[in-house]
Amino acid sequence: LAASQETTLAKIRAAIPDLAEKRDLSWLADDAQTVQGAPARLVALDAPGTPNVAWLSSLTVDGLVSSLTVLNGPLTDVPHLASRVVVDAAGASMALFLDWRPRSYGAYETRRADGSFPGPDELGRAAFAYSGARNDMDAKFYTADLKAAIDRWLASFEGVTPGMPADALPELEQLTRGPCCVDVAVPLTDANVAAVAAARAEAADAWLAWQLDTEAHAHKPGAPVNTQYVYDTKAKQNMYGALLGVLSARFGDDGVKLTAADSGPLDEAYVGGGS
Repeated sequence: LAASQETTLAKIRAAIPDLAEKRDLSWLADDAQTVQGAPARLVALDAPGTPNVAWLSSLTVDGLVSSLTVLNGPLTDVPHLASRVVVDAAGASMALFLDWRPRSYGAYETRRADGSFPGPDELGRAAFAYSGARNDMDAKFYTADLKAAIDRWLASFEGVTPGMPADALPELEQLTRGPCCVDVAVPLTDANVAAVAAARAEAADAWLAWQLDTEAHAHKPGAPVNTQYVYDTKAKQNMYGALLGVLSARFGDDGVKLTAADSGPLDEAYVGGGS
């Protein structure tokens, strides 16, 4: 998984040559960072301007974690990317989490078991705004092609155990997840490692294609960029809290360290011209 992630990172860096390493926030081999005794490495990058990557973290903990996190800057509406594999304490299974995080509020946490959402009879006029946001994101990102790819990935895994039902998730998980989130556990076998690596590579390819299509996804200057920045600031805090719950449950105090490293600076201003 680490080798596959390195290949994906190299592909992203080749496609977005403006990505620059943030050495002060990276964990290189010489830094001798460890998690539960295992060597940990993190490459931190950002790319001001177009195509506007506010934070990219490629994190690996030998035999335990492989995580690629990308937070986009406010110049586009492209979903953030979360691609994470965590091996359980027994070394018998791995949890795969893939998500393309929404960049506007579609009230996805209110989705019912049948896939429907509350209407204006329950939410008033706000229901129309939420529905409009969902329709826009469905048309641009959460398409039938993406959903078919997810179905194909899931079918390629052996012994799939679904994650927690959406309505039983912690509040921050519900608030931050997109409608196409993949959250499963699978036995740690060679076949599953290969299938998971392939799924993660395709998930990153989907994000990269959107990110490079600046004509379709760039905000107009002014109010849309400011609105996106305000939304992203709160979403980033929520994503940090959700990740903290996952990693601290698995790694204890080391999970707190991992969350902080993988999430990047929470208080860092980023409006597209620098960070």
